[in-house]
Formats: sequence, structure tokens, C-alpha cells
Amino acid sequence: MLIPVILSGGAGTRLWPVSRRAHPKPFMRLADGETLAASTLRRALGVAAEPVTLTVTGRDYYFLTRDLYQQAVPDGHHHFLLEPEGRNTAPAIASAALWLRDRFGPEARMLILPADHLVRDRVAFADAVATADRLATEGWLTCLGIQPTHAETGFGYIRAGASLKGSGREIEAFVEKPDDATALRYYESGEYLWNAGMFCFRVDVILDAMDQHAPDIRQATEAAWKQSTTNTEPVELDREAFARVPRDSIDFAVMERAERRAVVPVDCGWSDIGSWQAISELYETDALGNRVQGEAVVIDSRETFIQGEQRLVAAVGVDNLVIVDTGDAVLVASRSRAQEVKTVVEELLRQEHESAVFHRTVHRPWGNYTVLEDAEDCKVKRLVVRPGGVLSLQRHEHRSEHWTVVSGTATVRVDDEEFELGANETVQIPAGSLHRLENHHPSEEVHIIEVQTGRYFGEDDIERLEDIYGRA
Repeated sequence: MLIPVILSGGAGTRLWPVSRRAHPKPFMRLADGETLAASTLRRALGVAAEPVTLTVTGRDYYFLTRDLYQQAVPDGHHHFLLEPEGRNTAPAIASAALWLRDRFGPEARMLILPADHLVRDRVAFADAVATADRLATEGWLTCLGIQPTHAETGFGYIRAGASLKGSGREIEAFVEKPDDATALRYYESGEYLWNAGMFCFRVDVILDAMDQHAPDIRQATEAAWKQSTTNTEPVELDREAFARVPRDSIDFAVMERAERRAVVPVDCGWSDIGSWQAISELYETDALGNRVQGEAVVIDSRETFIQGEQRLVAAVGVDNLVIVDTGDAVLVASRSRAQEVKTVVEELLRQEHESAVFHRTVHRPWGNYTVLEDAEDCKVKRLVVRPGGVLSLQRHEHRSEHWTVVSGTATVRVDDEEFELGANETVQIPAGSLHRLENHHPSEEVHIIEVQTGRYFGEDDIERLEDIYGRA
């Protein structure tokens, strides 16, 4: 049985300001309106033996991913394995293998897919997966190698060797990201493939390979698994035990050292969507090479990509630029230096600037909130609480809050009093008061305007006493 395992982590810093730590690259919507995570899920289910997937992610992304999956494929069986912190792909794959071993047996096959890649030709992808699955059944540690379309210095490479019976080739070597001259040589030789991080192997084979080549990771992951409650949904790995698992990629830990390694070459319109240059290539150009997403006016400009989400963007007399406006942040960069956007995020993190982590709209398990104003003397938010959503029972030391219901009916608790609040009704919550808001309606959202006043408005001024989402 082939089970897709989707690895969903990482901040996608090269795609700031759309991708941020609290809302990273898998949740970006592309030109067709679909997120990378939903696209990956559909692609995974297209090759799975049953409508079953396992996604390895963190608690911070679990609720958003779960809801996104449910909207995309309501009748799928979406399982989750939550890491307390990311420790690279080898521990993630080892943990997923243990999950599959306990539920489907040691001979189940796992198809490893990053959540933030794009594949345009799903037929070619499915054919390659079928070949990889056959090789995995025979005991090969198999990966999909992308046929290069140009000399690329941003990817690792796989040097393909002898052909295997039926299809696929043995792997001679994994090669690190090359310089320009080496990348050109790789491309022209026809013997090298891009390493896209997509793998297929039998559960017992990958665990045995880890026993042999990465015993520290294998043993520490097994210990963390035994310390965790593994018969729940989702499974959340024990924080202290998982922190002792060494960090390493599956490439370094196993694939570069193992013996029975195979690669299936595939040309499937793959992209890792690793920069704004890659994003821009998804859009059609005008006569001067400009690409636009959103509302824009472009005058006497060439080879420029513009993405605006909330406001009109105007460009006059510019060439070879990337301009991205998210409403609370604007990126202007040379297209040739789009890979360097990550240095902006590094600087923002050094400054402890909130825009490195959060958008103006922040997703929460109960819904979302959008910051409408953030001043020294007040902060104003619009809260959207989904049906059945429950904010934590909490209090704040440094601020008071004033809630006004815009639509829907909220059930509100302030200290020991509980009451319903309808449209156009308000409540004042003094600093230090226990409070909670719930939406008991089965199908209607509750929209609220929240005005905060006081000395400090940071999200860390929240003391949670009870929380149905496990955040207390």
C-alpha cells in the first residue's frame, strides 16, 4: 500500500512579504487561486492506493492545514503527525515511518512530498510515482529526479548511473549545489537530474537503512515515539524526547551513504517556487515582458513583476523589478537578486519586527483576526470566529478590550458572568478580567470589532487558563 507523506514546514523567507513564519509558503495562493498545500494534497491523493495521507508539520500550522485540506478534499482521510520543532527531513521521515509501521505494517510504501512545490503535469508525475513504487516494493531507496531545463545553481543534483530493468536508473552520487560552470557542465552532459526532495521507499527498508547509516537519529526518534501518545489524532511527538533527535536531512543521513539507491527521471513541470523570479514565471507577460497579479498601472516599464493584494500599484519607467505589496509591507527588488530577499527577513528578525512573522491578518484555530490600526495608544482588530470556534479563557495584564459584534451572535464570558451578545451590542473587558468568546451557531460566522486600550498590546500579554486547542 502506497501512502503519501507530505512534509510541511519552513518559512519560505525568499518569498517575503507574502510568506511569513506564521503563514509560510505552503499557504500561498498562486495564479490559479489554489494554495501549494492544497495542490500537493490533490497530487498526492491522485497516486495514493487509498484516499489516505499523512502530513508532518508543527502545531502552529496544524489547524490551518487541517481546515485547508477539509475544504479541498472533504472526503479524504487526512492524518497529521506534529513535531514540537523542525529538525530537518531525516527525523520527520523516520517519525512518519514509525507512524506507518504501526498502522499499515512494515511493508507499506511511503511517498515523500514537500508541501510547497508545484507540479504542472500530473500525468507524468503519476507515471514516475508508479515506477518509483515498483522499485520501492523491490527494496530500492528511490527518488524522483527532475529533468533539468537549464543550468541551475540553486538545486542539488543526482548523477544517474546504470539503467534498471523496466525503468529507473541506479544513483551514482548526490552532488551539492554547483557553481555556474559546473551547473552548465551537468546540464549539457545529460547525466544529472535535479534533486527535488521526493522519495519513495518501503517502511522497513528506510528504517533498516537508518539503523545502518544514521543510528543516532533512528534510536532517538524511536525513543521519542515511545514517549509520545501515538494512538490519537493528531499524533504529537513528545517535546523533550524529540529535542534530543539530531538534526539532519535524509540526503546526508541516508541517501548519500546507502547501497540500493534508484532514481526515476521525470519531466513533470516541476518548480520549487523558491523565489519571486519563480513565482513571476507562472504568469503571462505583456508585450514588454511585464507580469501583473492584482490591480496595477504599468507605464514605459519592462520585465517587471507586480503583485498587489489590497491597493493599486503604479510603476513608471522601471526595468527588471519585483514589486510585491501586501498592504502592510512592500518589497521592491531587482529580479536578478530575488534570491536575496531572505536577507530582509534576517534583518527584520534581528530588529524583532513583527512583519517577519505575522501578516496583518493572522490565522487562529478558531478563525482569524485582522489588525485595522496599531498605534501607541490603541490597537483595533476585526475578529472572525468560525462556527463552533472558541477563544481561550484568558486575561490580560496590560490592556482592556472593548468588543462590538458586527454580525452573528457571540456567547461571552466576563469573569463569572456569561451572556449572549448580538449585532450592534458591545461589552467592556477590564484589564485582569477573565474572558472568553464562543460561536455556538452551526453555520454562521461571528464578526467582532475589538478595540484594545492600555500600555502594551503584544500577543504575549495573554494568559491562557483553558483552551480547547491545546494552547493553554
